[in-house]
Amino acid sequence: MASALRLPLPSLRPQFSASILAPSFCAGSSQLHRVAAHILPSRTKFGVRAMATSASPRKITIKRNGDGATEFDAYVLGDEGAPGIVVLQEWWGVDFEIKNHAATIASNGFRTLIPDLYRGKVGLDAAEAQHLMEGLDWQGAVKDVEASVKWLKENGSSKVGVTGFCMGGALTLASAVLIPQLDAAVAFYGVPDAGLADVSKVKIPVQAHFGELDKFAGFSDVGAAKALEEKLKTSGAPSEVHIYSNVGHAFMNASEEAIKRGKNTGFEEFNKDAVDLAWSRFDTWFKKYLST
Repeated sequence: MASALRLPLPSLRPQFSASILAPSFCAGSSQLHRVAAHILPSRTKFGVRAMATSASPRKITIKRNGDGATEFDAYVLGDEGAPGIVVLQEWWGVDFEIKNHAATIASNGFRTLIPDLYRGKVGLDAAEAQHLMEGLDWQGAVKDVEASVKWLKENGSSKVGVTGFCMGGALTLASAVLIPQLDAAVAFYGVPDAGLADVSKVKIPVQAHFGELDKFAGFSDVGAAKALEEKLKTSGAPSEVHIYSNVGHAFMNASEEAIKRGKNTGFEEFNKDAVDLAWSRFDTWFKKYLST
C-alpha cells in the first residue's frame, strides 16, 4: 500500500474565498464544492480557446469494473477518432483550471477525458485540497485511469496517452508504469511514491516538466526531477525531463483565476514563456507517439 502523499503546508496557509475561484462553483457540504461544466478561456499560444458552448465538455459515467459497482463521472471533449489523452486533476479536484487544460489540449487535435477522482468534491483552499488528496485511494485512482483509457479506445481513439498536474502528475507516472494499454505520458510537477510505482520500470515514452523554484521536496522540486530523469534513463523507454527557470509549482495554470489563486497560495509569478514552451513540447511529444 502506497503511503498517503502529503505536501508541506506552512507556505500555503493563506486562505481565499470562493469569490477568487471560478464563478461556476456552488455551495456543497463540509466546505467542499462541486464544479459545473464551465471552461474559462485559455491564454497560451498552444491553444487559445474562447468560452463557447462547443468547448464545453460532455459529462459521462464510466463503470470501472464494467458492472456498475465502482463508477465515476468523467468529462469528454474533442473529436471522436482523435488520439485520446486522459487529463488528471491537481489536488484541488476537477475544477475550472483542469478543464481549461483539457480544452487547450482538445483544441489542438486530441480528444480529452477528465476522470473525477474525488467523486465531485473540490477543495477551495490548500488545507481542503490536502485533506482530499490524503484521502485518495491511489491504487483505485490508477484503476479509474485504466477504465478511462479503455473508454477512449472503445470510443474511437486508437492510441491514448495520459497527462496530469501536481497530484495528477504523480498519477500520470504511476499509470505509465501500471497501465499497459497506454501509449505515451506527459507529467507535470509530480512524482509518485515508490510504493505505488517504480518509474524505472516504465515501458512507454514519458515526458516530464518541473519548475526550478518548486519547493515541494521529494515530490516536484529539482531534486525529485533529476532523480526521476535518472530512473527514466534506466527504463530504456524514450524520455525527456524539462526543468524551467524562474518558475515554481503549478506554473502551467494560466487563467486569470488560477494566477490569482497561485499568488494567494504563495507560488511564483506567472511566466507565459515557460507555459508556451511546455505546451509546445507537450504537443510535439504526443503527436509523435499518438499518431497512427
